[in-house]
Amino acid sequence: METDRRTRLTPDERRAQLVALGVAFLADNPLDELSIEDLSARAGVSRGLLFHYFGSKQGLHREVVRTARDSMLHATEPVADLPPLERLRDTLARIVAFVREHRGTFYSLVRGVASGDEEVRSVVEEARGEQAERVTAVFLELGVPDGPLLRIALRSWIAFAEEALVESALGTDLPDERIVDFLERSARGVVDAVRQG
Repeated sequence: METDRRTRLTPDERRAQLVALGVAFLADNPLDELSIEDLSARAGVSRGLLFHYFGSKQGLHREVVRTARDSMLHATEPVADLPPLERLRDTLARIVAFVREHRGTFYSLVRGVASGDEEVRSVVEEARGEQAERVTAVFLELGVPDGPLLRIALRSWIAFAEEALVESALGTDLPDERIVDFLERSARGVVDAVRQG
């Protein structure tokens, strides 16, 4: 007769398990639908345990969004030894692949800025800032002069790229290559506009 043995998790392992379940929830559901009650039921633990780890629904949302953000940034980290424009294309291709493979997660991340929780918005903004720095680094290596307008333009381009990804990678069956081409051309166009200004 087989006995049902439960593996006892350490507090860190349990917390990581709960966050992973929350991130998995984003694959098919918007962030605002993730509740303490639903997650405790999915994990087979008490609501009190989730409050112990996260303090509140907002605390849970922050950790789930932070983990999803880190996963996206890791998956799309530029390959440092590629030449600048190849690095940009490679990064854009991996972003498109991430968006298509993690549709719900990406959508929740880019729409997380609409969250009523300032810390959730801050987590999302940190991701945008990191992506903007990555793109800016490419153009600086290509000899584009640094300056406030360049940084403002490329930070704004990130918001444009997010919307373009939602509409194209999530909303159509356009080939990945066409989306990458469009994003690369639009980034170069933004930089050209800064240089001509």
